[in-house]
Amino acid sequence: MPGSQDFTPDPRNDAVLALLDGQLVPAREAQVSLFDAGFGLGDGVWEGLRLHRGALLFLEAHLDRLYQGAAALRIDIGMTRAELTASLRELLRANGMEDGAHLRLMVTRGRKATINQDPRFTTGRSTIAVTAEFKRRPAAARPLALAMSSIRTSPPEIFDMHLNTHSRLNYIRALLDVMDTGADEAIMLDHRGFVASCNATNLFWVKDGTVFTSRDHFCFNGITRGNVIALCRDGAAPLRQGDWEAEHLLAADEVFVTGTMGGVTPAGSINDHALPASPGPVTTAIAQAYERLKDAYAEEHAIV
Repeated sequence: MPGSQDFTPDPRNDAVLALLDGQLVPAREAQVSLFDAGFGLGDGVWEGLRLHRGALLFLEAHLDRLYQGAAALRIDIGMTRAELTASLRELLRANGMEDGAHLRLMVTRGRKATINQDPRFTTGRSTIAVTAEFKRRPAAARPLALAMSSIRTSPPEIFDMHLNTHSRLNYIRALLDVMDTGADEAIMLDHRGFVASCNATNLFWVKDGTVFTSRDHFCFNGITRGNVIALCRDGAAPLRQGDWEAEHLLAADEVFVTGTMGGVTPAGSINDHALPASPGPVTTAIAQAYERLKDAYAEEHAIV
């Protein structure tokens, strides 16, 4: 499976436990109701969490985004942050996980009396489900092939990309739009025609030693993206945010994407045209700085 979220299959995942509404259950047997709002409507929020050296990386920032998104959708998670963190720790310990694992924490509006869009038909509390998998990037992963999609990102008054919701169809359509060309991931412009994001990750590029990325408004509110921007501002590389036309990206020396699973992942081509460097020196320096940041965080915040 190509892409920024590629991973090496691990047989240990055949026996892992998941967390479903407070109960540890075999992941392959976990089920939610056909009337669950998340299943029927994509009505919920989620977070991807990376386990590194005993720590769920940047957990505070992920929980901030989760609770803010739930509040915006008027979903009551029904657990405090401390209670939710304790349940994640219990899940990791039950699976014997200390490093190299990936969790997907999902909260939906819960079961409904009937499947329709009206949230007032919810019958009880929210559904909380967490998968935990042993998951690592392939050791010899190749640089990504990117391609421009005709599918655009949206402004918050239409569909707010800062809400990390279960509704991903627009981004799936963007990938479908370019997948048959051999691309691993799609580059999406915003509704005004400026470079915004990839379909599953945030996008950065380098020209003459300077890192460029979009403004914050029309791309994912990525935790890894925020960390990379902070690293650049702390001296890893010069950084400019703004509105950039596609031609500016296509003239880049280096391109990389960011995400919880892949961290800093270099791209090797756009629209089948090879980039001058992959990974280039700036991408390499930022990736190394990000690895040091991960190690420092883990040393201070280990929970297992």
